[in-house]
Amino acid sequence: MNSLFSEFRIKNLSIKNRIVMPPMCMYCAPDSGMATNWHVVHYATRAVGGAGLIIVEATGVSPEGRLTSNDLGIWDDAHIDGLKEIVRAVHENGAKIGIQLNHGGRKCTAEGVEIEAPSPIPYEEGDAVPREMSKEDIADTVQEFKRAAARAEKAGFDLIQIHAAHGYLLNEFLSPLTNHRTDEYGGSPENRVRILGEVLDAVSAVWPAEKPIEVRVTAEDYQEGGNHAEDLGHMLNLVKDKGIDSVNVSTGGLVPVVPKAYPGYQVPSAVTIKEMTGLPVAVGGLLSDARGVETLIAENKADMVYLGRELLRNPYWALYAAKELNVDLEWPKQYERAKPR
Repeated sequence: MNSLFSEFRIKNLSIKNRIVMPPMCMYCAPDSGMATNWHVVHYATRAVGGAGLIIVEATGVSPEGRLTSNDLGIWDDAHIDGLKEIVRAVHENGAKIGIQLNHGGRKCTAEGVEIEAPSPIPYEEGDAVPREMSKEDIADTVQEFKRAAARAEKAGFDLIQIHAAHGYLLNEFLSPLTNHRTDEYGGSPENRVRILGEVLDAVSAVWPAEKPIEVRVTAEDYQEGGNHAEDLGHMLNLVKDKGIDSVNVSTGGLVPVVPKAYPGYQVPSAVTIKEMTGLPVAVGGLLSDARGVETLIAENKADMVYLGRELLRNPYWALYAAKELNVDLEWPKQYERAKPR
């Protein structure tokens, strides 16, 4: 049996294959954070193309949680209807859909907002110095994630992904490179992971128990003194019982260091975290070869694969991968005449 095109279940969520369209910012929302027709077409096209799961781009839980002024938002009830239209279009075309909830922390560049972070450390020399968050700020942010999750449920999403990677706020708390706090949110791994645990508790209180929650983590900081996969595995084990159903393992983004990227370069970190936590993992990183990703699933190195840039280039990657792997995949009826025989 082909592994890449086998069903995968997380809680009540049945995903028809292991192919995931990961969250990738499109930078085309208005300053209000509202979804546009372009978003609907973009995500629905990947559903038509055969991806099993599609995750909407980083969506700000607050105005200062955006990465840019053109990111999607979920900080207001007014955002629900536009997001609901994306969900409807994806479901109608045969895929499941999640949404990535995010706070950009010190990497926020949206205009007119004050940036905040665990510690007053800029991303790069010359960047704005973020305000160090008070305990009240932290509590407010946890509630912003909670309210965002409630809106995601109203919009009909199948999965929530909590973004704790790529140098954004929750990742900044997790890493000793960016978290120099001396209170209960800094210092030890138990303290640095505390805010992620609080966010999980808050989200789980409003998100249906039968629907999965995924956490995205940066498993390698690529700088001395930073986190490695074993550190993330340990911290995830401290909070996984608060509602983590799967982990997307990524690397980099915390500090301005460019990793040596090659196809599958993040797989070793994913294997480590999968073995340490016992949780299902999704992994990406310049993956595009059908036989290569088939092998990752078949060898149990990952449970799902993220095909970001490849699905931007070719929304119908899954249809062609099926042919290469000798899987007789049903094409959309509108396109059946073009199916290679």
